[in-house]
Amino acid sequence: MNFRKLLYPFSILYDGVTALRNHAYDIGWKESRSYDLPIICVGNLSVGGTGKSPMIEYLLQFLKEKYNVAVLSRGYKRKTSGYVEVRTHSTADEVGDEPLQFKKKFPEVTVAVCADRRQGIEELKKKAGVILLDDAFQHRRVKPSFTIVLTPFDDLYLNDHLLPAGNLRESRSGIKRADMVIVTKCPPDVPYASLQEIQYRMELSTEQSLFFSRIGYGNFIKGKTEELPVEYLMDKPFSLVTGIANPKPLVQHLKKRQYSFEHLKFPDHHDFTPSEINTLKKKEIILTTEKDYMRLQPKLDKFALYYLPITTEILNSQSFALNEQVLDAIEGFGKS
Repeated sequence: MNFRKLLYPFSILYDGVTALRNHAYDIGWKESRSYDLPIICVGNLSVGGTGKSPMIEYLLQFLKEKYNVAVLSRGYKRKTSGYVEVRTHSTADEVGDEPLQFKKKFPEVTVAVCADRRQGIEELKKKAGVILLDDAFQHRRVKPSFTIVLTPFDDLYLNDHLLPAGNLRESRSGIKRADMVIVTKCPPDVPYASLQEIQYRMELSTEQSLFFSRIGYGNFIKGKTEELPVEYLMDKPFSLVTGIANPKPLVQHLKKRQYSFEHLKFPDHHDFTPSEINTLKKKEIILTTEKDYMRLQPKLDKFALYYLPITTEILNSQSFALNEQVLDAIEGFGKS
């Protein structure tokens, strides 16, 4: 029995509170502030594990060539407060693991963390012409110029319930605020008929676009000073350490390729204790995610610690169409 279903009465109460809040913003009782530069929001309806980080990186990859782009994140679980600009030498404790990941991968891009998105935007306006808001779909105090909502293939918002009985942060009707919806983490060989069924069930408006994506895994594992072919692990027992919301796709990817490993699973954004680090130090080889690597590397500096990079891949050769819609939103900003 799923005991979370017993919490359904509390979900009804939660629905009333979030619906009233959204209504207050919709009719102007609460101010949703617009800005004089393009702001692209990447978020979701549910908690955790939808693929926001690789989507932010996907956008950065093509936007940074044309625009002075910046990323603003909350910096979840960081031990600092206020507005902090991320540096390549920052720590995950100072700025959060995902913002640090963005900065290390794109050192030329301005990355900042601030719980108050309005304050963060005011600071970044001085340095950027386009701002990517990470995980800010429910941050209604800011009105983005373009909004992308992600939902994972095996956990669609269509099939979910509101917190605490389910994982939805707000009602499914919130999808109406999205300009673009991306179904992430699709299986490698997903039938086209399954994608059509999802499109039919979503009933998006003609102004909304729908894309499908999957996770692309790198051919090399990366450590502090070396990069090795992923086949290096084929005949070596190793420990897979994950502190992410949904490690299932990565586990399936490795098992499908017949790697031999033990999986040590921790909660999302887990703060590893000294005892856990001592246990990990006894492992011969550790493979982890890029996000977890940001937290583990300083504590396992001289150990065989590697991460497997991932990317977002748009299905059905639609990456050009997706990119063009985002570029059109930026180029058309303020003209209508």
